[in-house]
Order: sequence, then C-alpha cells, then structure tokens
Amino acid sequence: MRIDSFRAPLAVAWQLTRRCDLACVHCLTESGPHCCGPEELSKEDCLRIARECVACGIPYVILTGGEPALSPHFLDLAETLGRGGVWLKVETNGQRFGPAAAERLAKLPIRSVQVSIDGAAQGPYARLRPGADLQAALDACRTVRRLGMPLEVTFVPTAFNLGEAKAVIDLAVDLGAFRFNTGRLIRMGRADRRWEGLSPSQDEYQILYSILLRKEAELAGRMELCFRPFSAEEQALQEACEPSGTLVVLPDGKVLAAALSDQVCADLRHESLTEAWAAYRRVRRDPGSKKNGFAAGRKPAVARSGDGAR
Repeated sequence: MRIDSFRAPLAVAWQLTRRCDLACVHCLTESGPHCCGPEELSKEDCLRIARECVACGIPYVILTGGEPALSPHFLDLAETLGRGGVWLKVETNGQRFGPAAAERLAKLPIRSVQVSIDGAAQGPYARLRPGADLQAALDACRTVRRLGMPLEVTFVPTAFNLGEAKAVIDLAVDLGAFRFNTGRLIRMGRADRRWEGLSPSQDEYQILYSILLRKEAELAGRMELCFRPFSAEEQALQEACEPSGTLVVLPDGKVLAAALSDQVCADLRHESLTEAWAAYRRVRRDPGSKKNGFAAGRKPAVARSGDGAR
C-alpha cells in the first residue's frame, strides 16, 4: 500500500470532545450539552499527543467534535500544534466561535475553518439544529474571513432542508468561502434513529446532484464544490482501495482503523502516535484482524465532519 512508505500519518482527524452546545437531529456522533464524560483525554494527554504530532512531522490536523471550541484544551492544543508547524482545520457550528478565539487561531497556520450551515433562513436551519442561531454562524464565517483565514461551508441535506441547497451555495460564495462540502446523509447516530423522516428520497438526491453539477460549472475558479464521493458507501470503497493515511482519534484517545469503521486499532492514552500509526497500517493490510489488541464495538466516526454529511 502507498501508506507503507510513510513514516507518519498524512493527517490526524481529532474529535476533541462529544460535548456540544447543540443536539442536532442529524448528528453522527450523538454529541450534545451533557455528553462530556470522564473518559475524555486530559489536558496533559492532549498536549502530549499534540507534541508527538509535531515530532512526527504530521503536516495536517483536523480539530473537530462535538464542538471543539467547548473543549477546555482547544486553544492550547491548537497553539501547540500550530506553533510546531502543523497546519490546522477547525470544524465548528459557529455558535461560540467568537472574535477572541478567532484572533488567537488567526496567528497559527490555519488550513481552513469549516462552519456548518444547513439553511439560508433561520427556520430550516433551526429545524435541524434546535436552539441554534443562523446569524451567529454567519457572524463566525465573517469573522474568519475578516481575520484572513480560509473558510469552508458544510451543508447536510435532509428531507427538511434539501430545497435550501442552492441558496446555501450562493450564501457560501457571498461569505467568501473557498469550498462548499456536502454529500448524502449518513445513517449513524441521531440520523439513524430518525432515518425514515429525515432521509431524502432517491429522486430528491438526483435533484440535489444536478444542482451541484450545475453550480460546480458556474462557480469554477471561484469556489470548489466538494461532493465526491457522494455517499458513505462510495467513500468506504475508496478507502478500501486506497487508505487515506488519516488517523481518526476519538475523545477518549481510541484510534479508528478507518473513518467509517467501528474497529479500534490503537489507544493513544497508552500508546504513542508512532505505535498507533504502525497499528493502523497493520489493520489496513488485514482489515479482519483482531490481533494486537484490535477490537470492534466503537461507534463509527467520520473524518471530514461531525454532522450528518462527510
């Protein structure tokens, strides 16, 4: 495999916490206001892992959650990584992404800040994100751009908001985003429990895909539309053919064998990042292996988003 020639991961997708100020109906990780538990890594463990990322020369770390801004270690961790030369992506719902935190992040090598916007109007947006304020998310986007950081917008399509897709794409352009992310709703977490009423029909997905193709051509050179692979199944097949080399780290330090896998290949509470990378490569050579402490039973995670789309 290509990854056999790499001495370290190409990236780390790190779920800092399952705590979130929202309890979105489509959340993959079932995060929420009361989800932070004693099993989450301590500040000391987080900073140790961050220093290992720097020492290993990992070029890129994604900080996600839950809501990463609610982790008490978020900014210290980001600064340890960034000052060590690691490029960062921060995935946030934008509700608590204020100027003070943004100004600290803007001094670091930020690859992008990704804000989830599931509607161009408050009604459909709040239907998926009860209690959320669309204006707060838009203000977060504008703060990101004002401070010179690259902005991504993510849109999760459901039966409630599919008609908002074109308007949110146009809104992302107006906000100065360089990338718009979307894809089929993934059947995990809260989305799984509400699947029958939440998932768009195949015909609705075809309409969305046509819109994406049309807007991709229209916006070429202005904003990238990222929607391939379109489904979790396509992503899993792609990963099976060519592993991404991204370690997905859960809030308790467990490392997944793949973004859409429930197989744990390492535990950073007790193992080094170098050991975790070796374990990842072993399990990718033999995905059915249960040797060396590999275990199933974890809830799947997605490296590119904490919401219901990749």
